[in-house]
Amino acid sequence: MPFCTQCGSRVGDVDVFCANCGKQQGRSGSAPPPPPPGIPVDPLAGLSPRTASILCYIPTVGWIAAVVVLAARKFRGDKIVRFNAFQGLYLFAIWLLVQWVVHPLMRAIPGGTVRIDRGLDVILLGISVFMLIKTSHNETYVLPIIGELAQKSALEQ
Repeated sequence: MPFCTQCGSRVGDVDVFCANCGKQQGRSGSAPPPPPPGIPVDPLAGLSPRTASILCYIPTVGWIAAVVVLAARKFRGDKIVRFNAFQGLYLFAIWLLVQWVVHPLMRAIPGGTVRIDRGLDVILLGISVFMLIKTSHNETYVLPIIGELAQKSALEQ
């Protein structure tokens, strides 16, 4: 019995599409017919769990990938990807807090005070880069506080 060229699931000898991921299976001989109209194609079929986790930590736009990953049926059972998506979302929420609260407060303080908000921006960027490196090496790293929240959120379905 052959296996899917995309996800590795078992497919029948005469199956044109994989029942798990929907990938069209190449067969020797004639080309398989195109998919019937009305069958949705999964845009995340080619996205590996590692890549999905990495995308969740891209600074300022990783929240989009995190929302897509959490909404995707493909990653519903993958606790590690869901954990990384939640942790990326919480990291983005902290960045928003700095941008919308701390920055205006620092601008409102008169005088030549030390800009704590700039330091927080650098720290958050450093954490994002650190998490990009960790996830690219398939390592799961739990950040203090938000990592614990992400673990709890990933376990809830």
